[in-house]
Amino acid sequence: MADTDTSPVFQIQRVYLKDLSLEQPNSPQILLEQAQPQVDINLGLGAAPIADGVYEVTVTATVTTKVGEKTLFLVEAKQAGIFEIRNIPDEQLQPIIGIACPGIVYPYLRAIVSDICTRAGFPPVLLSEVNFQAMYEAQQAQAAGATNGSGVIANA
Repeated sequence: MADTDTSPVFQIQRVYLKDLSLEQPNSPQILLEQAQPQVDINLGLGAAPIADGVYEVTVTATVTTKVGEKTLFLVEAKQAGIFEIRNIPDEQLQPIIGIACPGIVYPYLRAIVSDICTRAGFPPVLLSEVNFQAMYEAQQAQAAGATNGSGVIANA
């Protein structure tokens, strides 16, 4: 019985759409514009413990589409997952939360963004694949650069 208590656990408890917003502030007039829109996509990651060994991981996409200086449409979607992660060494926990969990949640976010754009009457916006390992490593390198040499973050 003691063996099962210390076995590593990584389970998806739930994947869900946490927040979704669509705005078309300049409709219907801007819909008559013939110019090619400019699309700007920003991604954000979040993670928070919600119980002992249970974490919520979120991936947020903000898609801003403009014609000239006017917004054609703005979509913000936040996809979340609840993960049970237990008996994992501390040095492995953050990479799991920062790489594996977003990799599981992101395909759902891609589908939501594409679907909401289509339902709003626009061509689908297809979010590209993301290398969450490279993103995580860049964040770790940036955090290491912010330390003052003693391992303490200077501007925490």
